[in-house]
Amino acid sequence: MCGIVGMVGTGPVNQRIYDALTVLQHRGQDAAGIMTMDDHALFSRKDNGLVRDVFRERDMRLLIGHAGIGHVRYPTAGCDSADEAQPFYVNAPFGIGVGHNGNLTNADELTCTMVAEDRRHLNTRSDSEVLLNVFASELQRSTAARPAASDVFRALEAVFRRCRGGYAVVALIVGHGIIGFRDAHGIRPLVLGRRETPRGPEWMLASESVALDMLDFDLVRDVGPGEAIFIDLQGRMHARQCTPAAQHTPCIFEYVYFARPDSIIDNISVHKARMRMGEKLADKISRLRPDHDIDVVIPIPDTSRTSAAQLALSLGVKYREGFVKNRYIGRTFIMPGQEQRQKSVRSKLNAIDLEFRGRNVLLVDDSIVRGTTSAQLIDLAREAGARKVYFASAAPPVRFPNVYGIDMPVATELVAAGHSEDEVARIIGADWLMYQDLDDLVVACRHDHARITDFDTSCFSGHYVTGDVTTEYLARLERDRSDGARAQRLLDLQGGRAARAV
Repeated sequence: MCGIVGMVGTGPVNQRIYDALTVLQHRGQDAAGIMTMDDHALFSRKDNGLVRDVFRERDMRLLIGHAGIGHVRYPTAGCDSADEAQPFYVNAPFGIGVGHNGNLTNADELTCTMVAEDRRHLNTRSDSEVLLNVFASELQRSTAARPAASDVFRALEAVFRRCRGGYAVVALIVGHGIIGFRDAHGIRPLVLGRRETPRGPEWMLASESVALDMLDFDLVRDVGPGEAIFIDLQGRMHARQCTPAAQHTPCIFEYVYFARPDSIIDNISVHKARMRMGEKLADKISRLRPDHDIDVVIPIPDTSRTSAAQLALSLGVKYREGFVKNRYIGRTFIMPGQEQRQKSVRSKLNAIDLEFRGRNVLLVDDSIVRGTTSAQLIDLAREAGARKVYFASAAPPVRFPNVYGIDMPVATELVAAGHSEDEVARIIGADWLMYQDLDDLVVACRHDHARITDFDTSCFSGHYVTGDVTTEYLARLERDRSDGARAQRLLDLQGGRAARAV
């Protein structure tokens, strides 16, 4: 999962892209990058780390120009060094930079085609670089000189034909403008904003509407599934449906966990969706355990707070903050194995004994993935004196890998895969466990004015909306994403660095 920003302004955009990336930092803390252009000159800075660590004042002074793109990266399989920080860049045709959120399900096939037929060299294992080269190759075919909007859209029509999966993209064509486009199912989010100034309109593309709010842009609309937006350097906005839209199925995990609660995605308020998740959970508890003995509802900071508060209100039970989050510890670096994850949980959260001692506590989290964090939190609650510890998940059991840009574990590392709810409860140490029903989650995320009737629920249901995810593909993911594979890549990376240092 990543955050992307694109902007065409009437003045310097470097600071505003920086500010937008800080607002989208929750979408990726592993790496950050900004690319700007001033006429036909290009300027770029990217590296591993948080936005505040990657960009210093000297870097910002060099990022000149009235148009640019930005990216924050979440750790993903195959992206283990600063070389994979985005935006990516190719110099032909014209000079193109790309920031990408999502995953191409046919990246391996495209890589072979890029090398054998398009005669393009790839420097990384990232599917984002593959997508960039597909676009560059198609744009080179569609125009001979200065690209018009029609040339850009014709190239993107070919990109949509060739690239499968879930993706939202911002791209920069040096000397010409900024592009944004979204996969045909609208799985990954992308919004368009506009601001009027005395010197003309300014335009902005971003993963979430909060980035527009922070910079005083008005939300124009979501970029549609299969739609492309081209904003030229004169501030003119061009839009075209570049491929027929499939059924619009945004990723439901955006509403469960990834998006900020103050965002609106596809005309659905994330905050209100999470409130409805809490109400649905309360209904289920009342139906299955009408004589429950819950004394207090305590959320796991931060994303479950909205659901937990509404659950407590609906049940008529006290809501309390029982965990204190340490916001000033260092970044948790990607390390394989359970021991490091357990240390991470205990360094980030501490229990307030007063809220637990002698009580039957219901802990509420947005989801349960590996189960490691849940087990640690239950242990913390018992150590703080809780009499009984119940656990509720605002999401259904996560039993399948996500292939559209969320770097979830492989199926064998998901605690709910192959286990019943009672078995998961025993594994994590809960006195009882309550999962959200999938149908209730879908209803909670729907909204009458959103025109969304279904969502990508693949990590819960195993149904992949693009229809091209095979058992062979999932087996490759198993090999690439497992803890063992990550550990080996880390050793290889460290070995390469040591060899270069000799």
